[in-house]
Amino acid sequence: MSHVAVTGANGFVGRQLVRALLLHGQQVTAIVRHGAAGSGGFRQCVVGESAVSSWPADLKPDSVIHLAARVHVMRESAADSLAAFREANVAGALRVAQAAHRAGARRMVFVSSIKALAETDSGRPLREDDTPLPQDPYGVSKLEAERVLAHFGEQSGLEIVIARPPLVYGPEVRANFLQMMSAIAKGIPLPLGALAARRSLVYNENLADALILCASHPLAAGECFHITDGTDLSIAELAHALGGHLHKRVWLPPVPAGWLLAAGRLSGQLPQIERLIQPLRVDSSRIRETLQWQPPFSVDAGLKLTAHWYRSMHRGNAS
Repeated sequence: MSHVAVTGANGFVGRQLVRALLLHGQQVTAIVRHGAAGSGGFRQCVVGESAVSSWPADLKPDSVIHLAARVHVMRESAADSLAAFREANVAGALRVAQAAHRAGARRMVFVSSIKALAETDSGRPLREDDTPLPQDPYGVSKLEAERVLAHFGEQSGLEIVIARPPLVYGPEVRANFLQMMSAIAKGIPLPLGALAARRSLVYNENLADALILCASHPLAAGECFHITDGTDLSIAELAHALGGHLHKRVWLPPVPAGWLLAAGRLSGQLPQIERLIQPLRVDSSRIRETLQWQPPFSVDAGLKLTAHWYRSMHRGNAS
């Protein structure tokens, strides 16, 4: 039995990852900044800003999966957004790596983001060795963290594995994905019928399964992997699939992309609109070929389970 420590274990992906590790028979320590009730079956460690100084002396995992991060902020309050992202995502990740190395861990899996590479695929699915062109402070900080950790691994001997997921969805999802489900469940028209660009995504149980493999497989050491469901959907296809699983008719008026962009500029939501319009296909063949990984759930199965969760939580809207 291997001992895996998970930072950010009380987040959306972290909770699923801890459940999956326990099902795999692993010993789990959840490293969080704030304690949570109901942590049955695993140890929970509450640490402060400096993981190095507050890392428990008796915590000696075989590997660490680092999920904790500063993510997208809808209404940025920091005076220097990039500095805030760098402190949390670059310096924070390095502190965890240093603490893990001091504790004798063999490997650290850093959960980065496809945004460290690009915001759009420019004509073909993105591969791990494409030239990085991050477009916002979050993506810049994730790329810098990848490079800092790779350098630390070379110096210290700690095995570093980089995982880059695209959009992650599943039960308990929040943000734009939840807003789309809510609109579909309420029968609200979505002006997305003219959008044909395809985007990759990954179901949270598929991501957890891949991360567990990244933490243990000998051939994963030093590698960077893109992790997806393997099926790319247009936003209209995604909406129709969710509507089918929510048992709701979906109305997608074919509003031209130019009109949507204009509305985004006027409303201050241009980045969100651009993400809907631009393609972002991700090539995940490296992890499939190198580690022989296959996602346990198809995209349709993942959407069905996500919609079932939504219906169970919002029966008044989705019945």
